[in-house]
Amino acid sequence: MRRRVRQYGILMGVCLVLFAGSLPVYYVFGTGWAVAMCAAASVLPPVAATLGNLADPADPQDRGARFGPNADPGCGSGDDPGDGDGPGRAPGPS
Repeated sequence: MRRRVRQYGILMGVCLVLFAGSLPVYYVFGTGWAVAMCAAASVLPPVAATLGNLADPADPQDRGARFGPNADPGCGSGDDPGDGDGPGRAPGPS
C-alpha cells in the first residue's frame, strides 16, 4: 500500500512541477518547450492513477490483490447475489 501511495505522490508531484515550471520555460526558451512540458504533464495523472490502483501481491498489508498469495478469499468468487440478475434486482423466485 505504501509503495502505491509513494508512486502516486511522486508522479503527481512531477506533474505539478512540469505545469508550474512551464511558465518560466515559456519566457526563457519559448512556446514549444512550454507546450511540450504541459503535454507531458497532462499524460502523467492517468498513469499515476493506474499505478496507484495496481495491487502488490507481495505486500501482506495490500488486501486489494485479486490474485496471488495475499488475495482476499471472497474477491472475485462470483458469490455476489446480483450476478446475472440484472442491475438492482434481488435474487429470488420470479
